[in-house]
Amino acid sequence: MSSCQAWRSSAAHSCVLVALVCVAALCLVSLVREALKIDGVRDKCVLVTGCDSGFGNHVARQLDRRGFQVIATCMTEKGCSDLEAAASPNLRTVLLNLTDGASLDRVVELVRSVTGARGLWGLVNNAGRSIPIGPTEWMQVEDFKKVLDVNLIGMIDITLRLLPLVKRARGRIVNVASVMGRVALTGGGYALSKWGVESFSDSLRRDMRAFGVKVSVIEPGFFKTAVTNVDLIEADLLRLWNRLPQDIKDSYGDKYLENYVKAQSFAMSILCSKDISKVTWCMEHALTSRYPRTRYGAGWDAKLVWLPLSYCPTFITDFVICALFPVPKDTRVVGPSQVDVSST
Repeated sequence: MSSCQAWRSSAAHSCVLVALVCVAALCLVSLVREALKIDGVRDKCVLVTGCDSGFGNHVARQLDRRGFQVIATCMTEKGCSDLEAAASPNLRTVLLNLTDGASLDRVVELVRSVTGARGLWGLVNNAGRSIPIGPTEWMQVEDFKKVLDVNLIGMIDITLRLLPLVKRARGRIVNVASVMGRVALTGGGYALSKWGVESFSDSLRRDMRAFGVKVSVIEPGFFKTAVTNVDLIEADLLRLWNRLPQDIKDSYGDKYLENYVKAQSFAMSILCSKDISKVTWCMEHALTSRYPRTRYGAGWDAKLVWLPLSYCPTFITDFVICALFPVPKDTRVVGPSQVDVSST
């Protein structure tokens, strides 16, 4: 080997080594930054929506144990009483219907009276619904409105009403989206609403940056909560199917609904995790870290499947998602990865 070749080889190795050191240094700095916590938790108030069950219920109790002054909103009296029984006397519950202006007014007034001049440190927009969800052709406009009014419009409404209090505290807004805000797995208002949450959060984050308000998005994968309750989803799918005109039913085939439900149940049984603390840890970190992340992917399926899939070319994303569901009876093309229900 000539001296010139040896020098080039040595230079290449040096560049690789420097690059590895830089990557390691960046990772170390990131870990240290994320470990830094805020002070004075006991003087800070956080409002969490959707606390009857699931993520909201769990994170309300979690934040209560950490010492936050928690105001938890529920849809039902039972949700309020059950949460109060499971938490400390410091946790307050209040009924909230995100689609009702008077209900929103009462909650905002309560937050004002509790926080006073301090302002509201944290707003966790967790409340939401999933059904109606299913093939787009089975939907009516009202089905989209039912979901969008809660998951998107209601979330925007309460955020705008409480934003002056969050600005006063130079606090945090944590919006719960979904992997379906990155990859639309099926029709209905749920995926649309979560894409809207992502977009609203991005614009809000940039607008509030100058005021010291930090906005984070939680992108959970599939977890066992009311939103992924298979029995409720299947019952609603049957309702959607039964109201379809006969010609549309014929185009899908008699066994399409049965096969669709089977595919959905099988996927849910594999994907849904019982450990919802993976999501609530992200919420807590977004509220307590000095340097919260912009986005938190929660769950193995989110990190290893759906979020990476969202960066793939569209034809790859379409192929993978279409492979999960059966093919209608009247179709000219059946993909090699799909099940043709017309022959079953």
